[in-house]
Amino acid sequence: MFEFLKRKKEEPKKVNVRAFVEGDFVPLEEVSDPVFAQKMLGDGFALEPTDGRVKAPIAGRVNTVFPTKHAIGITTDDGIEVLLHLGFDTVNLEGKPFSSNVKEGDRVEVGDLLSTMDVEMIRQSEEASTTCALVFTNGQDKIANLDYEASGHVQVSDIVCTVTLK
Repeated sequence: MFEFLKRKKEEPKKVNVRAFVEGDFVPLEEVSDPVFAQKMLGDGFALEPTDGRVKAPIAGRVNTVFPTKHAIGITTDDGIEVLLHLGFDTVNLEGKPFSSNVKEGDRVEVGDLLSTMDVEMIRQSEEASTTCALVFTNGQDKIANLDYEASGHVQVSDIVCTVTLK
């Protein structure tokens, strides 16, 4: 009797989210694209890439690869949905600067190569920006807190933020 009083309350689960490209950390609200800056798609962060290799920031299943290869969605085993958006307005480049290494349904682990992008081609374009964003598209439902640990230059796989699940 009263065993429920003896049970310890479980600590909320935490998930580390890593840099998906090498580059400079940018708070999401400081990016040039108003849809991302106003967090209309969800909270997250941005990186200004210095390298074109895009790696998995979390483990999960690829749920979306846009036909133009400029965006990749991943869902973790805990149900967190992450959208990696590779550059702003890069959809206008019709996939030319991107080469995808994954398809919908693929299982990925942290650090797996998802895509490569030609950063110079994007920079030379007058219609696009190289700034890449990671947003938690279902964060309101799944995430209790985001703790950012990064600033300045980050390497691929550096921890950028820790997600505390609800």
